Amino acid sequence: MSTANTSKINQLLKTQPRGTVLLASWLVNKGYSFDLQRRYRESQWLESIGSGAMIRAGDHVDISGALYSLQTQLGLSTHFGAKTALAMQGKAHQLELSSKSVYLFGTKGENIPAWFSQHDWGIKVDYLSTKFLESTLGLTEFQTKEFTLKISSPARALLECLYLSPEKQDLVECYQLMESLNNLRPKLVQALLEDCSSVKVKRLFLYMAEKSGHSWFNHLHLEKIDLGKGKRSLVSNGVYVSKYQITVPQILEHERPI
Repeated sequence: MSTANTSKINQLLKTQPRGTVLLASWLVNKGYSFDLQRRYRESQWLESIGSGAMIRAGDHVDISGALYSLQTQLGLSTHFGAKTALAMQGKAHQLELSSKSVYLFGTKGENIPAWFSQHDWGIKVDYLSTKFLESTLGLTEFQTKEFTLKISSPARALLECLYLSPEKQDLVECYQLMESLNNLRPKLVQALLEDCSSVKVKRLFLYMAEKSGHSWFNHLHLEKIDLGKGKRSLVSNGVYVSKYQITVPQILEHERPI
């Protein structure tokens, strides 16, 4: 390989953080042709982890590094959400990030590349494609290792937990998570609730926020939030909460009434 090509790959590896994926299409846009990428692989500068995706030789890339590349190189909205985002920000102390699974949320219509969905990241990835919230609203930056990710802020993450309930997320645990969110910004919460398209999520969020006694709840303008019409029975053999027209688990309502 020529000295010029060696210098070029050195420049690339200096500017890109370790532990991340390098996408072929992105590299082409940066002036690294497919032929040049092939030569880098042959010279063992880069190694393939799937169609159109490479890492620097000998590097270890986990789900965070893969997500970084989805966000920065493909411009996707995919992000850590729900309990995963809460745990990353110290809002779910009983959860272990290093074990079992992570939740990823993305926007309907976005295409997740095959290299990402087919690769073994050493952890179960639960990916949800939704439109119940605007794709960029309520995201925050999170520094991890050598790079920064966009993840759900605590307010958005709790809404995502409620979106998963009751099938994939226990409602009592949702309430326990809500109890820890005593420092939410009312303006952001208001914006999220006004944007949210799920009546179930909005009613549960307000019910749990009021039940928790958070001071920020008193600064919300409930008249601006569309809570829909009709009753929502979320669990069997539950307790009906007339104010929010929802049926919740008995243990939740009886533990600490509004």
